[in-house]
Amino acid sequence: MAIERTLGIIKPDAVAAGKMGEILSMISKAGFKIAAMKTAHLTREQAAEFYAVHAERPFFPDLIDFMTSGQIVAMTLEKENAVAAWRELMGPTDSTQAGPDTVRGRFGTSVSRNAVHGSDSQENAVKEILFFFPLCKLV
Repeated sequence: MAIERTLGIIKPDAVAAGKMGEILSMISKAGFKIAAMKTAHLTREQAAEFYAVHAERPFFPDLIDFMTSGQIVAMTLEKENAVAAWRELMGPTDSTQAGPDTVRGRFGTSVSRNAVHGSDSQENAVKEILFFFPLCKLV
């Protein structure tokens, strides 16, 4: 199987709680290589563009408020089957349903404050990586 890339984001709740190091440790122990990483504080416009797929959903305004509330850490993660592997390590979107061995189970507190984001497909991974890392060479 070929090496894939996916986007991971440590969200403002986990950054503010000082959990960045522990999450990066979980990522490393799971065998991911971090090919690119940066911190950012999203503007409302950037958050709305990134989450445009959810624009018609009732939670969209709260999502934008949350994602602009503090620093995030955006990462390009590499591994065989990276999209599925990162989604498994993250755990379910609703942190209250996530196991203790997942990032969301350990650091999330709800369905909306769930510590991390991950691409849901290889196609979206390419788009999302290029959003944060426009000069990345995706092979």
